[in-house]
This record gives sequence, structure tokens and C-alpha cells, in this order.
Amino acid sequence: MKRILTLLAAMALCASLVVPAFAGKGKVRIAYVEWDCAVASTNVVRAVLQEKMGYDVEILPVAAAAMWQATASGDVDGFVTAWLPVTHADYLAKMEGKVEDLGPITGGARLGWAVPTYVTIDSIEELNSVKDKFQGRIIGIDPGAGIMRLSEDVIEQYGLDYTLMEGSGATMTAALQSAIKNNEWVAVTGWSPHWMFGKWDLKYLEDPKGVLGGEESIHTIVRTGLKDDMPEVYNFLNNFSYTDTNQLQSIMAWNQDGGTPYENAVRFINENPEQVEGWLK
Repeated sequence: MKRILTLLAAMALCASLVVPAFAGKGKVRIAYVEWDCAVASTNVVRAVLQEKMGYDVEILPVAAAAMWQATASGDVDGFVTAWLPVTHADYLAKMEGKVEDLGPITGGARLGWAVPTYVTIDSIEELNSVKDKFQGRIIGIDPGAGIMRLSEDVIEQYGLDYTLMEGSGATMTAALQSAIKNNEWVAVTGWSPHWMFGKWDLKYLEDPKGVLGGEESIHTIVRTGLKDDMPEVYNFLNNFSYTDTNQLQSIMAWNQDGGTPYENAVRFINENPEQVEGWLK
């Protein structure tokens, strides 16, 4: 009996020494804003750092200004959701010398009016000629959103006989889903990356006047000194990118369909081993 108790005690001691693989290399802190695209990318980064590289990762949801400031002060190690060269240009200028821009993880970030691909027009300029098809409506989101302000400008500058419908992101995508189910024409205020582009076949209507702005990229930003303090982490973040925007939008669509963002991030890295290997080289 004494030998059995001794053996059990030894086994208990060994068990107490067993820790998750990612707890051994220290902690990485990543900030993000709770946008769908940021949630998806942040969890992919977290999954690689933990599952493949052995780090413990803390992800911190904050406002955009706080995300930049926390990185500049060194309170977090970085983030993967900077919209450049326009949307976050002021933040980057203010934090010059305190953060490092590692470049884009994907291009194709933009605002626009989106329609299903079966819609046979391609430009905002054509909308008045097919007003009845769209019931004279553009399906919008929250009235305070920047894209709603710009959409009012679109209606004015193109002389459109349309009503911009206020709502929310959820009501906009619900209207889009209903129209697609019934093969109806619908136009919505859109932006990408967005999970709706991963779920349905959509296209942006051309905006020849450029009222809705141009294309941007989403960048990785890290604190200065990360390269010296955590070279392995820096190398991965420097290499991290998607092959195209559709990859990110697919992960976002998974997050809408079920599973946690982390579970879907693990799914993504398991389904794309060669790409992940490239990030780690």
C-alpha cells in the first residue's frame, strides 16, 4: 500500500508540472477594436502564437485611439487592424517613432454600395434607370455611421431619386439575405472586409466620382523594441498576411455561422498549413 501511495504521489507531482504548451515562452499582448475583421485576424494571430509557437496570448478589446496609444506606450505589443493610408493616418502621424508599421495583411479595404452579382448594372450612374428594380431604396445602417453620411453625398452628387434607409448592420444584412433568397435586386451600404462577402456573391457598384473614397489596406502595427525583445514574435507578425481579402472574409463568415472566433481561427490555420509555415519562416 505504501508503494502505491508513493506512486500516486509521484504521478500527482508530475501532473502538477504539466502545463499547456503555450505557457512556456511568455506573454504576448494584442489589442484590437471589436470590428468583425479585427476579431477574425486577432484570433488567427493568437492561434498561431499559442498553438504553433508556444506563447501565452492576451487579446484586449479597446477603442481605436486606445489601441494606438497602448502600442505606442508599450502596454501592448501590437495590433493587426490599422486602416491605411487614410482612415488611421492621423494616429500613425501622432505615434511616429513610437510604433512600427509592418505593412499590410490584406488590401481591398473599402466602402461602397454592394449588390448581388446577378444584378446586371455595374455603376452608381445607372441606378436611376432601374429605380423600380431596387424599389427606390438603398438599404443603410446606423444613421451616425460615416458610410451613411457619404451615402447621402452620393445621392446628392449623382442626382439619384432614391431613399437611403436607416437601420443597423444586422437589419442591412437581413434585408440582403432576404433579397438574395428571393433573387430580388437590392443595394446596401457595404464595406470590406465584411463577412457578407464571404457568405454571398456580391460586387460593388462603380463610383466614378469617388464619393465613397478609394481602396485601403489593413496593416500590422507593433511597438518599437519588439524586434529586439521578442524577435520570433516580430518575425511572425512581419510575415503575417492573407493571400487575398476573401480569406479574411471567409473566416468572418465562419464566425457568423457558429463556433467561437478562436475555434474558427484554429480551423483556418489547420486548413492552411503551408501558409502558416510561411509566416513562421
